[in-house]
Amino acid sequence: MRAIIKFRWLIAVLLAVLTAGLFFYAPSLTELAEEEDSFQLPANVTSQQADDILNEAGEGEETISLVLQLDEPLTDNTEKEIQRYIEEIENGKNTESITNPFEREELREQLISENEDVVLVPVAINGSADAVEAGNKIESLTVPDGMKRYVTGDSIISDDVDKTTQEGLEKTEGITVILIFILLLVVFRAVVTPFVPLISVAITYLLSQSIVSLFVEWFGFPVSTYTQIFLVAVLFGIGTDYCILLLSRYKEELSAGHAVQEAIINTYKTAGKTLFYSGLAVFVGFSAIGFANFAIFQSAVGVAVGIFVLLIVLYTLVPFFMAVLKEKLFWPSKQAASHHDSKLWKAMGSLSVYRPIFSIAIVALLTVPFLVTYDNDVSYNNTDEISAGAESVEGLRVIEEAFGMGDALPLQVVIDTEEDMVTAEKIAYVENLSQAIERSDDVEEVRSVTRPTGYVIDELYVDTQMEDVSSGIGDAREGLSEVQDGLTEIENGLHDMNNQVSSSGSGGSLDEAIAGVEDVNEQVGGISQQLQQTRDIQTAVKQLAGVQQGLTEIQSGLEQGNVEISAQQQQSSNLSGGLEDLAAGVQEAIDGLEDIETGLEEAESFTEDISEAAYTRGTGVFVPEEFLEEEDFQDAVDEYVFSDNTGMTLEVSLKDDPNSLEAINASKRVKRLVDQEIQGTPLAKGDIAYSGVPGIHADLQEVSSEDFTKTILIILVGLFVILAVLLRSLFQPLFILAGLLLTYYTAMGAAELIFVNGLGYPGIMWPVPFFAFVMLVALGVDYSIFLFDRYREEAALGVRQGLMKSMVKMGTVIITAAIILSGTFGAMIPSGVLTLMQVGTVVVTGLMLFGLVILPLFIPAVVSFNESNQSNNPS
Repeated sequence: MRAIIKFRWLIAVLLAVLTAGLFFYAPSLTELAEEEDSFQLPANVTSQQADDILNEAGEGEETISLVLQLDEPLTDNTEKEIQRYIEEIENGKNTESITNPFEREELREQLISENEDVVLVPVAINGSADAVEAGNKIESLTVPDGMKRYVTGDSIISDDVDKTTQEGLEKTEGITVILIFILLLVVFRAVVTPFVPLISVAITYLLSQSIVSLFVEWFGFPVSTYTQIFLVAVLFGIGTDYCILLLSRYKEELSAGHAVQEAIINTYKTAGKTLFYSGLAVFVGFSAIGFANFAIFQSAVGVAVGIFVLLIVLYTLVPFFMAVLKEKLFWPSKQAASHHDSKLWKAMGSLSVYRPIFSIAIVALLTVPFLVTYDNDVSYNNTDEISAGAESVEGLRVIEEAFGMGDALPLQVVIDTEEDMVTAEKIAYVENLSQAIERSDDVEEVRSVTRPTGYVIDELYVDTQMEDVSSGIGDAREGLSEVQDGLTEIENGLHDMNNQVSSSGSGGSLDEAIAGVEDVNEQVGGISQQLQQTRDIQTAVKQLAGVQQGLTEIQSGLEQGNVEISAQQQQSSNLSGGLEDLAAGVQEAIDGLEDIETGLEEAESFTEDISEAAYTRGTGVFVPEEFLEEEDFQDAVDEYVFSDNTGMTLEVSLKDDPNSLEAINASKRVKRLVDQEIQGTPLAKGDIAYSGVPGIHADLQEVSSEDFTKTILIILVGLFVILAVLLRSLFQPLFILAGLLLTYYTAMGAAELIFVNGLGYPGIMWPVPFFAFVMLVALGVDYSIFLFDRYREEAALGVRQGLMKSMVKMGTVIITAAIILSGTFGAMIPSGVLTLMQVGTVVVTGLMLFGLVILPLFIPAVVSFNESNQSNNPS
């Protein structure tokens, strides 16, 4: 410290030059945060795998939604206006393709609301980086009269959140600086003193921001829009607290008559040591964030850089101000910097130190109601982050009302293989999977290559197909019946002719033909009866071939008879003409039987194909080859199958709101169902991944929960080690950490009562538990160190006397520090970003609870009770 004091001007100049140089050299942290996709989940989660599969297949273009809300139901004229509007959008540079809702009837059903007052136009974008620009381009176009236009999508909503966050950052910065300046004026009642913490923290913030920016650019350091906000809140909060600790002790040393240099050295030997351990604890807490898997959580590790820089500034720049300004540092008040003994903490100390059981009961009375009512309701709805007046959010609300959120934000099942998926077998198993998913109680509808509009194609199912075959057999029997009727007429005609021929003396030249017709007629009747009883198409086809041969012989006989009659009788023209008609009738019967035979052969071939297709036994589905060539099916292939046919997607519309916890649980059940259904099928050879809002939220829940659990353990272990080394005790760190955990869960319970039960939000935003825990525990441990480091100094007085004196001396410092830090986090509440509002609420509630209840009433009570028991039971 003597060297720092000696070279104070050089150090101060170098620090100023370094700050200015890095400020102009380093890239903008704000711009880096906007460019960085901090929301990207780890590569091993299924939604990220789905995105990777789609991107590799060239199917990963983002889609934004143009929503047109009509004043009146759709008319032909309005449709033409929308068509022209769509054509104008198609000329945009960033547009990959536009799905025209008027192009096909099935698209019309999907993209036009039932009341025909909302038209949804999906717009595929060349890349997610261009989605916002494309949305801005659409918004710049003139909207046709008689309708409202909304543009929404993931990137557009995220951009609105980022803009709101940046606006919130600007508000937070301004409010924080003004608030701290006012608080410092109140604390020190001096004009000069407040500028020392403000200048020191401002230099720390500028340096930290520049260093983090360079780390991002050089090493891919994690960053998000939260990085700057947390830097501002934490650095201005604890930076001011640390400065108050140093300046207060410095004033005490000056008041004790020590020279300036000696006062500075003594300050850093005492308060400086406390500051170092406190800063180290906070540094460990924020460094532990680096072990998280989620980039948005990791982005807060930049605060650890800020803490490191803050310690350097506090050990270099603050001694500069002390040495240069000397007593003038506290002008005009000479007594302002000294903190008076805390009467409040003295009263609470008398209770917690001497009546620990009663003190703990009071704490329980204050905290248990919040703990009991805390349900840990968490929301993953990103649209709640910003005001409902944002156009992107309003557009989503219109979609929800017109189509239902399940249709608008489906769970996407991505199937990726190395084989051709557009085969009869694969398509059959996809339809079987679609059917199994749709049968789930959680699912409203499934859209896939076999059901592009969500409706089942019954013709693909064997039972329907066999019904058609059965119907065909019925038609064949009707045809056979008609043939029988025709043959009966022929038979009767032959009898009449034969009688005429017999009366003229020619004899029974037609007897053989009559017998043949009778025989054939009986055979036809037998075939019809056999078809009815056995459905044996193959035998019927063979029998029909024999019948046709018999009819051909009859026809030849009739022709021969016609020749004989013509030769034997002069007036045979009438009989000859009759025989020709009968022969023609036989030919019609032959033709009819041929048609029946052809139909039965087709039915036989179809049933053979079904029996030979092994997949039908496991799916109940048979896909005819001609179905694969149909134009409608090819349209579905274009929509749901990868361009190289090696993968496809299924869209699962859930019954629950896709942003709800119910939808997350439903998506998990759907995943388990899919895993079960594909076992033993060709689909099991491929990779199955899940995306879409419900799938992403399910992964988000899993990753955030894992990160929260892991980070809690790392932080608690790290803080325990630091506290154990500092306090030279194993029990006191446990009591402190227990108090911090009690504070955290009580503050979360209070926040849940405010935002969920009071304001009606579905839950606390998912980043809040993580960030709030890190902030509250890492920062709250400071005050414990302030108190118990002083307690170690007073250890000679005994446990109870030492605790009492420590509380009396440090109470005002801790309460002041808590108020200042609460002020910096309270500045987040007017930010307009729900996550920041909730984090601010939890941290402010927690810090005040810890500073006014837990630290003075709970932790000393537990320590006193434990120490008393140990002294009473020395063995």
